[in-house]
Amino acid sequence: QVQLVESGGGAVRPGESLRLSCRTSGFTLDWRAISWFRQAPGKEREEEREGIACISNRDHDTKHYAASVKGRFTIYRDNDDDIIYLQMNNLQPNDTGVYYCATDLGPQCVFSGQKIVTVSATWGQGTQVTVSS
Repeated sequence: QVQLVESGGGAVRPGESLRLSCRTSGFTLDWRAISWFRQAPGKEREEEREGIACISNRDHDTKHYAASVKGRFTIYRDNDDDIIYLQMNNLQPNDTGVYYCATDLGPQCVFSGQKIVTVSATWGQGTQVTVSS
């Protein structure tokens, strides 16, 4: 059974950092691309989640970021522990939202134009990040 469990969210001030974790099980992480999505406050539908980072499988080893987080967020994998991390630095109030990890179980990230998207993802339950002064 494919499962994704996020953790590491919290409440921080602007400029601070957080590291989110996505613990995976039920599939071989080495072979799969994993994405992080963010759902901003007031956006209720799954379709409104913004793809912010994606890492391809170990063979391709590519990383992609939304323009809104590029240079501040880093996605990386720990294959030994089957975890995907999202290091978030210089957090700002508009980074507030529920963060989800997701996988389509394919080897590469999925895009619609420049946007990171999913086709038929398995989602985690999400972890809340709140950035305010």
